[in-house]
Amino acid sequence: MKILVVGGAGYIGSHMVRELLDNGYDPVILDNLSSGHRWAVPGERLVHGDLGDRALLAHLFSTYQVSAVLHFASFIQVGESVGAPLKYYHNNVANTLNLLSAMQEAGVTRFVFSSTAAVYGTPSEIPLTESAELRPENPYGRSKLMVEQILADCAHAWGLRSACLRYFNAAGAHPTAGIGEAHHPESHLIPIVLQTALGMRDSVSINGDDYPTPDGTCIRDYIHVCDLAAAHTLALRYLLDGGDSLTCNLGNGKGYSIREVIDVCRAVTGHPIPVTIAPRRAGDPAYLVASAQTAVRLLGWKPQYPDLASIVETAWAWHRPKENSLFRSI
Repeated sequence: MKILVVGGAGYIGSHMVRELLDNGYDPVILDNLSSGHRWAVPGERLVHGDLGDRALLAHLFSTYQVSAVLHFASFIQVGESVGAPLKYYHNNVANTLNLLSAMQEAGVTRFVFSSTAAVYGTPSEIPLTESAELRPENPYGRSKLMVEQILADCAHAWGLRSACLRYFNAAGAHPTAGIGEAHHPESHLIPIVLQTALGMRDSVSINGDDYPTPDGTCIRDYIHVCDLAAAHTLALRYLLDGGDSLTCNLGNGKGYSIREVIDVCRAVTGHPIPVTIAPRRAGDPAYLVASAQTAVRLLGWKPQYPDLASIVETAWAWHRPKENSLFRSI
């Protein structure tokens, strides 16, 4: 069964490709390699191209008998989205419209969308459920919510069935240590902390220590990237088996502050990790912690890496051999 994985050479997308292959699917990868990597995926499955290329999309759907689409090709940096909103609306919304138009023309009606907890903004309840008020506080979150709304309209208009999976903080690496996070520049907390442990950075900057949390730093819910990939496979099967559109949070249901994450990384690595305090980052809520009971109930999903230490251990196994090679370009 052919599955088009858009953004499949990126961090989450490459783990999704491994997951699909392990479960007997036949992935076709479309990626412009702006943040993805050729080495992260089987080369024979990669089509180097952009979602803005309507002719390429039409060619892909006419060449392959695609049964469903998994969409990971979004810009994801909250702070950047505040300073460059048009970049985010163009890629995350307009390019998704190109993809959906190509799907409609090809008669493909199954779509799994990489959404985000940022659609909630500052939560009024913890843990967050899917029924919580949607009030994103930055262009990144608003761009994802716009796509969710577009998908609902497409369901009504032409029968598209979609799974919107609202991630919390993806982290960790494949247990083989063959693929993991490799952003340039890196913006995610755990790899930044581990790079500091390796001496590749002088310190970790904490963006604000005056939030209304026990230690003054932001609290987030961390989920292993392989658990995310497994949830996507379950959502894909659900849709292919005739399930209706659904929206699910994906998280572990437990929050860790930035200081707690740094302490866990110190324990796993055995390294002192210096810290500096920087100003708050625009658009960052104090708390984001998920209730993932909808995914558990509807999809039968269960995280295999439920604690932060096990997540960090896989990330550390990935980052350690890269000390003198891949990541020296930061």
